Amino acid sequence: MQLTKKQFKKDFEQRLHERFALDLDDSSNYELYYSLGSLVKAYYGDEWRQTNKRKYKNEVKELFYFSIEFLPGRLLKSNLLNLGIIDTVREGLADLGLDLDEVATAEPDMALGNGGLGRLASCFMDSLATCDLPGNGNGVRYDYGLFKQKFVDGYQVEIPDNWLKGGNALEVRKEHKSVTIGFGGQVYLLADQQGRLLPHYENQEIINAVPYDTAMVGYESDTINTMRLWKAEIPEQDEGKFLHSEQRESVADITAVLYPDDSSYEGRLLRLKQEYFFVSAGIQSIVRYYKGMGWSLDRLPERIAVHINDTHPALCIPELMRILLDENAVPWEMAWNITVKVMSYTNHTIMAEALEKWTESMVQELLPRIYQIIYEIDQRFINEMTPKVGYDLVKKTRIIQDGYVHMANMAIIGSHSTNGVAKLHSDLLKNKVLHDFYVLYPERFNNKTNGIAERRWLQLANEPLSQLLDKTIGTFWRRDPKELSLLKAYQDDPAVLNELTVTKELNKQQLAAYCFKNYGIELNTSAIFDVQIKRLHAYKRQLLNLMHILKLYFELKEDPDADRIPRVFIFGAKAAPSYHYAKAIIKCINAVASLINQDANIQGKLKVIFLENYNVSLAELIIPAADVSEQISLASKEASGTSNMKLMLNGAVTVATLDGANVEIKASVGNENIFIFGLTEQEVYDYYESNDYAARKIYDQDPVIKHILDAFVDGTIPGVEREGKEVFDSLIQYNDEYFILQDFPAYCHIQEEVEAAYRDREKWAKMSLINIANAGNFSADDTVKKYAEDIWHISK
Repeated sequence: MQLTKKQFKKDFEQRLHERFALDLDDSSNYELYYSLGSLVKAYYGDEWRQTNKRKYKNEVKELFYFSIEFLPGRLLKSNLLNLGIIDTVREGLADLGLDLDEVATAEPDMALGNGGLGRLASCFMDSLATCDLPGNGNGVRYDYGLFKQKFVDGYQVEIPDNWLKGGNALEVRKEHKSVTIGFGGQVYLLADQQGRLLPHYENQEIINAVPYDTAMVGYESDTINTMRLWKAEIPEQDEGKFLHSEQRESVADITAVLYPDDSSYEGRLLRLKQEYFFVSAGIQSIVRYYKGMGWSLDRLPERIAVHINDTHPALCIPELMRILLDENAVPWEMAWNITVKVMSYTNHTIMAEALEKWTESMVQELLPRIYQIIYEIDQRFINEMTPKVGYDLVKKTRIIQDGYVHMANMAIIGSHSTNGVAKLHSDLLKNKVLHDFYVLYPERFNNKTNGIAERRWLQLANEPLSQLLDKTIGTFWRRDPKELSLLKAYQDDPAVLNELTVTKELNKQQLAAYCFKNYGIELNTSAIFDVQIKRLHAYKRQLLNLMHILKLYFELKEDPDADRIPRVFIFGAKAAPSYHYAKAIIKCINAVASLINQDANIQGKLKVIFLENYNVSLAELIIPAADVSEQISLASKEASGTSNMKLMLNGAVTVATLDGANVEIKASVGNENIFIFGLTEQEVYDYYESNDYAARKIYDQDPVIKHILDAFVDGTIPGVEREGKEVFDSLIQYNDEYFILQDFPAYCHIQEEVEAAYRDREKWAKMSLINIANAGNFSADDTVKKYAEDIWHISK
């Protein structure tokens, strides 16, 4: 958009006066942010409206992307960048004595996700708009984001993240677009005068779903899509039915928090209720919009695509069937044909425990009509497929098994596409995890490797590097990340390599300043900044990293004068509140950090810091400063990963197993620009087949490993008596589920190679450059274009 600095300053001061009746000198940072945010919303408001009008007029096919997580982070600066006015606003604020970066810190971090799933969804929203593709998000407006993490005596403590405390300057409440959702009660099928069976409900709980829309602004694009998040409210006409505080709280609980604690029956019931709530609200809204255009329902797949992001929204399938069958008198066969053509599904995990399933009784209790439809889908699947492939295969793939409703099975059976998110992951789905489904529906399986929004993770997060790239290869990379490949021409240019090193040092200084201000820990910026930032889970193997840190520490204790390049190990991760083992690892990492950081004898050659409350905004500070990217999950367990892509984009060199998208990063940068170690996926499955892995034997025979593991239980690491035993037992008594001891020697060896490579600063800078130059291969823009062409069939 076109905007002069003079006009902006006038608009901003006027907005501040109108909103808060304040002058600049009397305003808090929050009041300045809210005024700026609402002004920017006004700037793009007309284009947002015009985008919707164009869709209606041109009758384009639209995507609706259902995800229980969206993790957009702060949107103000992203919107300014995408509108092309960030420099104008920055300069205008400076004229007024204000700093844009400081004002932007008042924006709440929209932590409506737990990691890669939600961050991917948000990257896709950004890319869809940037690529002028008609795609909208559908999710939950949680009252509280993913919890704020605090460390108390090294333990994770969860504090509510009241991100809406001051309101949200960028959202629009659309009360006139509300829908009602029914839960519980009884349902009976009774024939009407034409003999058609119709459901009749008794004793249902009716809840209002109110949408809040947030604009998804494309980069240098005229397209502004919508992320719609739903909030649960008591219907105004039913206020008298919710007189007690417990009743009112039960409604608020539906959209209170992401992933309610599922350690109890009530918690699991609330999770299912939450999933159906946002699915039903979204599907009802879509069908209402479609019918309002006067289009016939048999052509729904020509105008609407619904994407199921992981299994949480799998109820989209029976919900669309319910609306077609019960509310629009569509015959079953036609309704099913429409539903399968509309729906597509992304699988994000091969971990069996993450493939959702609900007890039949729970689904019957909460969603009686939906259960009837699922049961009928299951029976028809049995009847159709048994003559074709035999009952044994059908029994293993049906939706209802052993008293459970399997959501992944329903997502595959009820959609026309199932994709993995990295080549290795997709191959594992076809050949191992979902092989039986691949036998049934080979044409439905495909791969779409994840991607990231380089605009946020480079242009916004790393301005020094962005400016260097502009100077070196021009600015077109900002529009087309593949143009980063032009940087390869400078891999032997000493001046460029030196400037690359200087920009990394600037970013390390910024992170070091943050750590000193918030933790009182002084970091040596000439040290290797070794970063592992991701959700805390056993398969991601933060414990492997910790064991290597202990090895280095014990070696320095024996020889403090050893010629070692200093290392700073940086962790960022949250553990699910009920995941006690992950929380034990957090306690152990913090205990080891305290032990090492207070030991003057090792001469500052080793530091460990676990940064509290890892979120998108903190990632934007850590990632540009990283020298080493730790991607060390057990091969075959990580679907893709995206922190690996963000870190390589910012010049970090990857230490990795051949897992997830690491395989494709290796192919992209070459063997000499990545550090690969550990078991392969096939070797892991060989162990599963032979069942002869013996962790205790490794412990007994390897004195280094024995020394490290004993430190968890012999008092060497203070304050972890219970947690240390839990970690020790997980490896020895329970036979090391994720093969940490098997991979440990290879991991230590590759870390020695990292140190040797870092000593040659020119070589390291070249490796960093090659990673940056190839990061354009992992752009979310390219990924959504492939989805659009192959799966959703949407276009500009």
